[in-house]
This record gives sequence, C-alpha cells and structure tokens, in this order.
Amino acid sequence: MAGIIEKSINLGLGLFSFSREKIEEVVDELVNKGEVARKDAKDLVNDLVKKGEDQREEFKKMVRDEIREALDQKDLARKEDLLQKDEIKKIVRDELTDVLKKKEIATKSDLDGLKK
Repeated sequence: MAGIIEKSINLGLGLFSFSREKIEEVVDELVNKGEVARKDAKDLVNDLVKKGEDQREEFKKMVRDEIREALDQKDLARKEDLLQKDEIKKIVRDELTDVLKKKEIATKSDLDGLKK
C-alpha cells in the first residue's frame, strides 16, 4: 500500500513533465500488478493527464508572475515603451533631411538616398 501511495505522490508531483504515453505506461504497470483495476485505468490516465496540464499551467502562471514582479522592481522599460528600430530610423532620417535642407548642403539625389 505504501508503494502505491509513494508512486501516486511521485506521479502527481512530476506529472507536468510526463507525456500521456509515459502516464499510460505507468498506469498499465499498475494494472498488470493488480494495483489498479483495468476498468479504472482509462479514467486514471485522463485524470492524471488533466492534473498534469493543470499543474503545468499553474507553474507557467507562477513563473510569469514572479518574472513580471522581478522586472517591475528593476524599473526596466517594457517593449511597448521603447521606440522600434524603424521608428528611430525614420526620425533620424527626417531630422537629417531637415538639417541638410536648412544648410542647403544636400542635393536632391542625396535626399532621395536618405528615404531608402
């Protein structure tokens, strides 16, 4: 009986890393040993897979929350707060074009080259 409980606990704790196939193998082993009834095997597999998926999602949420909290404490800029590379290029190009026009240094072909 203690072996069954230990296997169940280990299986439950490690479920989020188990594939359905691995869970089926373990349950089949329990059925072959007579520790689980064959009629209950399918339900047990489905329950364990569901628990594994739930644990996986809970773990992902916990990790996301911890990372978000750590980043918030570091006062880092978020992606949406930063200018994108293309936006920066456009701003620099526009500013450079304005400066060159004011200084009358650039020719039309120079200015056309900046637009690319």
